[in-house]
Amino acid sequence: MDTLTVADNIFLGAELRTRFGLVDAARQVAATQQILDQLNIAIDPHAIVEDLSPAQKQTLQIVKALHRDARVLIMDEPTSSLGEQETAALMTLTRSLVAGGIGVIYISHYLEEVFEIGDRITVLKDGRAIATRPRAECTTEDVIHDMVGRDAGQFFRKTRGALGDVVLRVEGYSRGARVKNVSFEVRSGEVFGIGGMVGAGRTELLNLLFGVDKRDAGRLMLQGVDVTPTSPAAAIRAGICLITENRKETGLFLPRPVRENVAIVENQLAGGVINLKTEASEVDRLVGELQIRLATIEQPVESLSGGNQQKSLLARWLAGNFAVFMFDEPTKGVDIGAKEEIYRLITALAARGAGILMVSSDMPELLSLSDRIGVMRNGEMVATIDAAGVTEESLVRQFLGLDGSEVGRG
Repeated sequence: MDTLTVADNIFLGAELRTRFGLVDAARQVAATQQILDQLNIAIDPHAIVEDLSPAQKQTLQIVKALHRDARVLIMDEPTSSLGEQETAALMTLTRSLVAGGIGVIYISHYLEEVFEIGDRITVLKDGRAIATRPRAECTTEDVIHDMVGRDAGQFFRKTRGALGDVVLRVEGYSRGARVKNVSFEVRSGEVFGIGGMVGAGRTELLNLLFGVDKRDAGRLMLQGVDVTPTSPAAAIRAGICLITENRKETGLFLPRPVRENVAIVENQLAGGVINLKTEASEVDRLVGELQIRLATIEQPVESLSGGNQQKSLLARWLAGNFAVFMFDEPTKGVDIGAKEEIYRLITALAARGAGILMVSSDMPELLSLSDRIGVMRNGEMVATIDAAGVTEESLVRQFLGLDGSEVGRG
């Protein structure tokens, strides 16, 4: 807990007590100092946790686990918020723990760390273990192949059309360490994909562009006019919409009817005056256009399948006249049939002249739908590449920041 001291955090739930039943703060501090000294960690036991650096907080979690006699540590992306020197220190500590007999499961998308720290390397893809090899018997190429290898038949085939003028220009968008000075352009009729590893800042960028989160800097130009949104309502009025990654938490009103979920934006843009007959007719039209499978538009949207929920969310935005559509993981949690329908819808929107921004962790989806791909890494858009002819392997290398040389063998 951030408001407690280092010592209090380590003993939280298992406090040392005096014979009167009170917390023995002095003994806890002394015991904490002993543990820290054993691990060569320079942290003041009296320090308040919220005042520690990210690296010190990460180290504190390890100390807490060791204090409770953990024999196995699971470290999930432990260096994602650390600098180079802090990462090196954490790696040194991890190696010392392993040398002392502690088992470590180290999860990371930084391959150099995996090769440096791992004795065996397991690759997971789509929730399945693809391969496990001794580190000395595999290379970066082996790992990347396991990460992306798949049948080319899984790719959707998009017809690429002519692109128009620039419809959206993003200039210097920033928010702390999450998004750093991101700039790019999207043309009319273009699907601009945004790729990167989890934690690269992709969703954070879309939230800034839509006005969900407050930016530190940046300007958004729509068809040459500065419309920089300070709220989602401002973005919607300007002609920008966002189909969020988590439709159940940030997209749909689950207990409410499909009719209300689809019509809510159009009703707001119309000033809140609702003509129920016109509303029902328009929703019926969109349901038919998107082939949303339901019994009636009055049934709760939560009763629909995942794919039909997603299409209901898309129908909401199709009811308005939007110049830019932003999709965050558009086919997450939907079946193959619904994926194809959503792909065709995105392609049709682009063909009508809309500008499309699409964040996707699905590699075939990103490659087959995008005209260009902006590569994000550690909050920065480090490259913009033409999607035509790009392979999954080369794209993963871009995501990981690899220059083509192997991390190593042996």
